[in-house]
Amino acid sequence: MADTGTSVSVATLSLLVFVLLAGVYLTSLNALWTLLLIIIIVTLSTQILRKLRRRDALTERRVCVLVLGDIGRSPRMQYHSLSLSKHGYNVTFVGYLGSTPHRDVSGDERIRIIPISEVRGIQVGPRVMTYVTKVILQSLQLFLVLLNMDLQSHILMQNPPGLPSMAVTWLVCALRGSQFTIDWHNYGYTIMALSHGPNHPIVWLAQWYERLFGRFSSHNLCVTNAMKDDLQINWNIKATTLYDKPPAIFTETPVELQHDLFMRLAKTHLQFQACGENAAEEMDRTAFTGRHASDLSVTLTSGRPALLISSTSWTEDEDFSILLKALEEYEGFVTAGASLPSLVCVITGKGPQKEHYKKMIATLRFEHVKICTPWLEAEDYPVLLGSADLGVCLHKSSSGLDLPMKVVDMFGCCLPVCAIHFNCLHELVKHEENGLIFRDSQELAGQLKSLLQDFPGSQGRLAQFRRNLQAGGGQRWDQNWDQNVLPLLTGP
Repeated sequence: MADTGTSVSVATLSLLVFVLLAGVYLTSLNALWTLLLIIIIVTLSTQILRKLRRRDALTERRVCVLVLGDIGRSPRMQYHSLSLSKHGYNVTFVGYLGSTPHRDVSGDERIRIIPISEVRGIQVGPRVMTYVTKVILQSLQLFLVLLNMDLQSHILMQNPPGLPSMAVTWLVCALRGSQFTIDWHNYGYTIMALSHGPNHPIVWLAQWYERLFGRFSSHNLCVTNAMKDDLQINWNIKATTLYDKPPAIFTETPVELQHDLFMRLAKTHLQFQACGENAAEEMDRTAFTGRHASDLSVTLTSGRPALLISSTSWTEDEDFSILLKALEEYEGFVTAGASLPSLVCVITGKGPQKEHYKKMIATLRFEHVKICTPWLEAEDYPVLLGSADLGVCLHKSSSGLDLPMKVVDMFGCCLPVCAIHFNCLHELVKHEENGLIFRDSQELAGQLKSLLQDFPGSQGRLAQFRRNLQAGGGQRWDQNWDQNVLPLLTGP
């Protein structure tokens, strides 16, 4: 019905243009030729629009999920695709194939992945020329990809990045009669401000661009109530809050699966290998677990180190020097005689600043703290989270309006968290209930000391936070999505 109404609007507008132009030129000597030209233009435009909007019985069950980034590192968009598939929609997933998507996505027959290549622009001349040519080439690439696919009832686009995908997606939706939905994870202009400064002309342009094309969307999703209010008050954009929730794959990991993962990681990372020579009771052993020769059972080893985990995209909005300084202080606590366990700190992820921080880590000389930075496959990441003792989050929102999905995943695994403070973090992390909030490295170091002084006992604050998470349960992604997104697809 929506498509019919749009077609009527196009036909009516074309007729009005015809009448107005006909009236203007009717008295001229070339009136006949002018009228003929108008008829040809209107006819061709109508035919092109009809072809672009040609629907079939499957059109209303097709949705395009678009991210101008790495699909494998876009978990929320992968979850969208899986939820759509579960409800019988055929999904066209468009994005970069830099890392492998979760096997549930790649193995779903209803989800078709269309990879696009990352465009770099002209690499000679001024930097602004590189950026402009990149935007132009990306626009052309994306326009052709979206225009050549089957007609979709909806296009669901991640923002950021929104330049140039927001304008291109709006144009394609206007031409084809598709519903345009934006999933606001953050603001692109605030991320650009981290490297250019808030008063840079390109940041102003990006802000104007997001505000303008954001208003052209049919529906909007966002990740916090704070962002929902900000969109409404400052940009007059109405959005639905869809909190990130952990899918069912994020749960506490049985000790047998922990052992299997640790054994695999021990082959490439010394931090997971067992220390000492007293492994007679175990057939195989890691720094954390051992399989007993007598009955092949797996148990956590006594005197094991605490496993601390943090995940990151290694970007400007996460300052990992804070964690490294806190670990230096923790090392000092143990050296000074504090009754604390050794630490294995695992920092996962890929990103532009990884090599910078790896060089910093290489300069550290610790005896009681070990650090490694592995890249985990999508299937192994939730297993590691479910095996850890404590999570640390250094995500400091560029806008102050989004929440770190890594903490959502940690809570799904009932893993307590220490998270750095920013404005709306309280919507997720409840201080002294499911974790602690810190502001600097000194405060984080004190929290590590406080939480781990009873490790691995069951009476300390860390164990209490875990019990609170276990008792709280909480809504999972599927139920949350069904309540908030499904009505946007099936409604009028």
